[in-house]
Amino acid sequence: MFAVPENTVLSDVRVAPQQPTKILREVLADRSSWAQLLRYDPVERWTALVQSTSSYEVWLMSWLPGQGAELHDHGGAEGAFTVVQGILTEVVGQPGRNGQALHVLRPGQSRVFGPNYVHQMRNEGIDPAVSIHVFGPTRQRMTPYRFDPVDGPVTA
Repeated sequence: MFAVPENTVLSDVRVAPQQPTKILREVLADRSSWAQLLRYDPVERWTALVQSTSSYEVWLMSWLPGQGAELHDHGGAEGAFTVVQGILTEVVGQPGRNGQALHVLRPGQSRVFGPNYVHQMRNEGIDPAVSIHVFGPTRQRMTPYRFDPVDGPVTA
């Protein structure tokens, strides 16, 4: 039987788009809308706003080898992301539960996240990685977390 983790289910009461992966597919298909924005920062993960509406934002991110985003949530935002190039490693945890799930994401693979999604992402490969993210209604301020061996993710 297939179980869907609670933190990947989009909320019932939402202003975010109902189909974040559909938006991702449309943006990915229109490479001319974002390819010219792509940059790489030698110090930290790089981000650029690609599209903004009243119900969602689309962000382009690049990750050089070794770069990442520490354990965080998205402040109640929901959405999805797709790896465009390279390989990204994602560690997902649920507050109040110990344990972690590890996902190695390759080009074309997507993840959907709900409002209580806590994860860490990193480019542990040898090549640059690129990803596109949809956040609804907007990309909220990220709340930092740390992993507790008993309680799982707790706010830092």
